[in-house]
Amino acid sequence: MKTIVLFSGGLDSTTALYVARSEGREPICLTIHYGQLHEREITSAKKIAVSLRLEHWIIPLSLPWGGSALTDSEIALPKGRSEKEISKEIPVTYVPARNSIFLSLAASLAETKEADSIYFGANALDYSGYPDCRPAFLEAFEELIARGTKAGSEGKKIRIIAPLLYLSKAEIVRLGYELKVPFEWTWSCYEGRETPCGECDSCILRAKGFREAGIEDPLMQTMRRA
Repeated sequence: MKTIVLFSGGLDSTTALYVARSEGREPICLTIHYGQLHEREITSAKKIAVSLRLEHWIIPLSLPWGGSALTDSEIALPKGRSEKEISKEIPVTYVPARNSIFLSLAASLAETKEADSIYFGANALDYSGYPDCRPAFLEAFEELIARGTKAGSEGKKIRIIAPLLYLSKAEIVRLGYELKVPFEWTWSCYEGRETPCGECDSCILRAKGFREAGIEDPLMQTMRRA
């Protein structure tokens, strides 16, 4: 059965994509360019989708009011924080209502393509400060889709599947390793340099995951050889 995969090109969304494939789904990838300050992740998403020969939609979207360090150059990215500091509060990298917007677009595509589900790489452990990555949010949004779409009114439920929701970053890395995710093609850094900065929250959590999984990050190997 067809499924929509919200696909950024990052570690989590790529692993979610490979989970969908391993479960016999026919993935349609949806990548959203929402005005983030760099396009490095989108480059990764394109490369991975092409390699798998998947249908891939890239949707441009403007959020000109900013409100996040990912969309507003006036807001500084947090750097060098400890793992405890990262999980304390909603960070400035939170993009206001982003996942509500993304899931709405995914629901529209799902209805059009007659897909029965949306795979979403949300994680409630490493990013517990993000309110739109929590189980209650996903349950509520699934109900919203059921009540606010033609498919829902006809009893054709579109499920939101978040296979990584309760996994630690190390568990996500191990799962991706088992599924042969091309980690070297994924991108997690909040900056769009040629190499990961190694200091932003996302880089720190990625490094933690690979370290605790006992697996070397092939992206970093590739960067060292370049």
